[in-house]
Amino acid sequence: MRVVGEIPHSECKITVFAWNNRYLIKLEQGLLEQTFKVNEYDVSGEAELYKIVDEPFIQEAIRRFAAMKLSLLQAMQRA
Repeated sequence: MRVVGEIPHSECKITVFAWNNRYLIKLEQGLLEQTFKVNEYDVSGEAELYKIVDEPFIQEAIRRFAAMKLSLLQAMQRA
């Protein structure tokens, strides 16, 4: 797996990887992570990946992190 680059953001760490004819967009916040796989043939190149990871995409992922945290907390309370 090769690191293509990082996208700076104040609320989460975003890393782009190239692996197995795919690009992986990995967002991390604390102990949680989200990974999106994009077929390398579905984009014109790495530059297009950076256009995909725009602010609306990131904000949606951040909202999803909040839902993930709540889901984990609720599951831990049931255990």
